[in-house]
Amino acid sequence: MPMVLLECDKDIPEREKHIYLKVDGEDTRDFLPVSNAQTIPGTLSERGCAFCGAKLVIGGVLKDTIQMIHGPIGCAYDTWHTKRYPTDNGHFNMKYVWSTDMKESHIVFGGEKRLEKSINEAFDEMPEIKRMFVYTTCPTALIGDDIKAVAKKIMQERPDVDIFTVECPGFAGVSQSKGHHVLNIGWINEKVGTLEPTITSEYTMNFIGDFNIQGDTQLLNQYWDKLGIQVIAHFTGNGTYDDLRCMHRAQLNVVNCARSSGYIANELKKQYGIPRLDIDSWGFSYMEEAIRKICAFFGIEDRGEKLIAEENAKWKGKLDWYKERLKGSKMAIWTGGPRLWHWTKSVEDDLGVQVVAMSSKFGHQEDFEKVIARGQAGTYYIDDGNELEFFEIIDRVRPDVIFTGPRVGELVKKLHIPYVNGHGYHNGPYMGFEGFVNLARDMYNAVHNPLLKLAATDIRVKEVVAYSEAAE
Repeated sequence: MPMVLLECDKDIPEREKHIYLKVDGEDTRDFLPVSNAQTIPGTLSERGCAFCGAKLVIGGVLKDTIQMIHGPIGCAYDTWHTKRYPTDNGHFNMKYVWSTDMKESHIVFGGEKRLEKSINEAFDEMPEIKRMFVYTTCPTALIGDDIKAVAKKIMQERPDVDIFTVECPGFAGVSQSKGHHVLNIGWINEKVGTLEPTITSEYTMNFIGDFNIQGDTQLLNQYWDKLGIQVIAHFTGNGTYDDLRCMHRAQLNVVNCARSSGYIANELKKQYGIPRLDIDSWGFSYMEEAIRKICAFFGIEDRGEKLIAEENAKWKGKLDWYKERLKGSKMAIWTGGPRLWHWTKSVEDDLGVQVVAMSSKFGHQEDFEKVIARGQAGTYYIDDGNELEFFEIIDRVRPDVIFTGPRVGELVKKLHIPYVNGHGYHNGPYMGFEGFVNLARDMYNAVHNPLLKLAATDIRVKEVVAYSEAAE
């Protein structure tokens, strides 16, 4: 079946190229939704900007780094405290936000002096912090402020500090995906190889594309510790600035989120010869496969099988309890990009849940190739979906639960459809064996919540009828 033009899109027929309904027997490569393209004028996009992709998704996760945003205060506020990236040092990254607070007069006369003042003030106020990211935003990029020159000057004056600059204003790309790319390439070109790590194991790797949402990184790190594998750098969940400078010394790059961080893995292979291994870490079947692949690389398969057996003994019974009660439920996934294909078969194979619709905010063609290949016939695949399209798709597929962010989640709750936070989680972590049981629990609580049935009942109707009968 070809692409789908929804009724709500009849006045914007170009949207037909962005929505596909999978049918058996088709070569899905002929029907990939157009993606990573400029939003069509007249539609309401759910995307974030390129700056958001750099700061909110990757840089702002680091646990020991000042995140200086050179721009209006709104750019700082809107990318602060919106995701749950805990750290083992008291959640420093979630407590603070820094901004040069650019106003109109600063835009007119230039903001480099203000940036220099703000950087020095931040280091003075937090003398224990010696590392900083500095980001341009739309207005400071338009006026041409040279943030690299400012950073270089301060590092000369303060030899104990190190500053990384990210020149990726919001308008630099069609979505936050551009920000991922810019930060990845900038980091490996400027910072990787500038510090040497302390090696404590004969097996070393970088874990790339995981951001410790509600403790994902910390949970998975228990596995790597049991296997005797040293993680040189976490890019960037619960990670440190200096650890990321040492990425060139790992023997293997393990990539979880290929869309946000595959770029740096590719460059590490080109420049340092470090092989890349892609895994899925949501779901029992995928997590077992990931452990086996990593252990096979290092030649420690026996350790991997022991770990898998231990984790299954602890958690498989609980997962089966939820599977029995979730089997046959219908689920929609409306998230950023890779989680569509990370979650699709894991919920279908491990929980018996049917995925009926997926929407990606910033996925590329390869993301849609993966998710359509893993998905079932009868499923809708949408690039850059908007609210009206969501309403129409909901009427068509009738999902029992939707995995999405709080913004769309608040919308679907008004339709009396439960949602699980697919961005920051409800009660995570969700990765690994224990994490997937958490995901199943949250899905079960959403689908079987009795309040939904009560919310759909308008008690005012009964009250009016009773009052009328009493009056007569």
